[in-house]
Amino acid sequence: MKERKSVTAVVAVRYRKARKKDKGPILDEFSQLTGYNRSYAALVLRNCGKRIRIDNKLVIVGDRGKKIRRNKPRSYDEKVLRALRKIWVIMDCMCGKRLVGVIGELIPVLEEHGEIGVDTRTKQKLLKISASTIDRALAPERKRMLSRRRSRTKPGTLLKHQIPIKTFSEWDEQRPGFVEIDLVGHDGGNIGGDYIQTLDVTDVCTGWTETQAVRNKAQVWVFAALKQIRECLPFKLLGIDSDNGSEFINGELYRYCLKEEITFTRARAYRKNDNCYVEQKNWSVVRRALGYLRYDTPGELEIINRLHGYLRLYTNHFQPVMKMIEKTRVGSRVKKKYDKPRTPYQRVLDSGVVESHDVEEERKEALTKEHVKLNPAELKRQITKLQDKLRKIALLKRRKQDYDENDDKNHKDFEYIFREATN
Repeated sequence: MKERKSVTAVVAVRYRKARKKDKGPILDEFSQLTGYNRSYAALVLRNCGKRIRIDNKLVIVGDRGKKIRRNKPRSYDEKVLRALRKIWVIMDCMCGKRLVGVIGELIPVLEEHGEIGVDTRTKQKLLKISASTIDRALAPERKRMLSRRRSRTKPGTLLKHQIPIKTFSEWDEQRPGFVEIDLVGHDGGNIGGDYIQTLDVTDVCTGWTETQAVRNKAQVWVFAALKQIRECLPFKLLGIDSDNGSEFINGELYRYCLKEEITFTRARAYRKNDNCYVEQKNWSVVRRALGYLRYDTPGELEIINRLHGYLRLYTNHFQPVMKMIEKTRVGSRVKKKYDKPRTPYQRVLDSGVVESHDVEEERKEALTKEHVKLNPAELKRQITKLQDKLRKIALLKRRKQDYDENDDKNHKDFEYIFREATN
């Protein structure tokens, strides 16, 4: 850029002094040297260094490198940005591409529950705002940190040869009911002893996600949680795909799937992308809600399951997801094309692939009735309240380590405070 400016300053003087028939070769030479097209090159040479005298003291020197700031009024004023920030916080700070897909449906819901109040002009601007404008407006508030963790999965060898392997590319994404399952450990960096695990169940077709906390990785707790989650699904469970952990690869779950005619498959060892759907939800749903603290007490287990109860409604009814529909490789670059952002609730209503039509209509009707009663802002408040409670308990547990166990008075005081925090 500096070389271009230097060349422009020298050539511009010669260009303006030249006769008309001599300007053509100079322009061709300058365009070839700088890479500018002829029209822009001529504009640069005409204005660079051009001096305009305003009065005896003020002289303006032209410079095409300087951009003139337009005094154009902002299209989206502070009213719009204030409402946008509130909606963005309620929707768990999602990206603009996802938010723009549901903002039209979300505004009437929030107005009905008295969460926001916007005038007609502000509402019209919010409905026509683009995804890129949303991201630019909210850029200062987007600061997230992602910690990398190590896997704690222990391989299960029992019946491993009887459970077929299924990879990411073999899934039928057109029919709901085929789910991926995984455990998320809440060890807080200390893998000693028992600590709470979250069972994450994600439907491949619709993105519907159910989560439930269990006290540890024991097969009995994981199996019981999986059966409870099955009752909450708005569609029939047709297939399960898991990793190779012993909490899933065991005789009890294998016999259960055979009895209930559920397809049971597993991923390849050390290939996390085979379970990419549930792995993505491990972060976007579980980790974003619970973080990386250690949870290992019955009180925390109860609070986490209460949180998961609100989280399933908030995530499935109001958090839109985009699914990749096409991937094209052009040289070294990969271009991905995604469908329109829709919530798992909307995708379930649009699917309609259930063996019994009576059951399908009953489930859809019940799901619609449940959706109408929900207030996303209230769900978000309840989730935040339980998250604060968990953080408070984690702080108290950390302080407990600093207490002198021989000091009975301090120990009793702490136990009282801890019980009050968990209630």
